[in-house]
Amino acid sequence: MADLSSLKDLGTTSEAAAAPVHVRKVDSLGRSYATGKRKDAVARVWVKAGSGKIIVNGKDYTAYFARPVLQMILRQPIVAAARDGQFDIIATVAGGGLSGQAGAVRHGLSKAITYFEPGLRSVLKKGGFLTRDSRVVERKKYGRAKARRSFQFSKR
Repeated sequence: MADLSSLKDLGTTSEAAAAPVHVRKVDSLGRSYATGKRKDAVARVWVKAGSGKIIVNGKDYTAYFARPVLQMILRQPIVAAARDGQFDIIATVAGGGLSGQAGAVRHGLSKAITYFEPGLRSVLKKGGFLTRDSRVVERKKYGRAKARRSFQFSKR
C-alpha cells in the first residue's frame, strides 16, 4: 500500500494543470507571420502595426477581391478583434478560386493576429476564425460521372 501512495503524489504537479501560455511571435522587423489554408488556396500573411493598409498579391484588397462579400470575409477577424485601421497586412495567396483565397487569407490573418497580440486569441477562437475549414473537393471515382453522380441509367 505504501507504493501506491507515493504514485498518487506524482500526478499533482501544477505544471500539468496550467493552461498553455501563448507568447508573442514577432520577427526583427516587427511583423508576425502565419499561413492560412482553405480548399486548394494557401495564403502567407504578414501583420505589423500600421495605418490599416491591406495588400494582397501586390494589389489593394478591394482591387484583388472585387466582390464585397469576399472583402467582408477578409476583414472579419480585424472587425471581431476591434483593431480596424491598426494593422498593416501583406498577403500572398496562390491556388484555388477567389472564394477559397479569401478564406485562406482570413485564416492566415487570424493566426497572424494571435501571434502579434496573444490576448486576442480568445475573441478570434470564439468567432471560429482560427479553425481551418477542412472541406475540400471530393475526388472523382471510376465508373462514375463525377465524385458521386452515376451515369444515366438506360434499360435498353
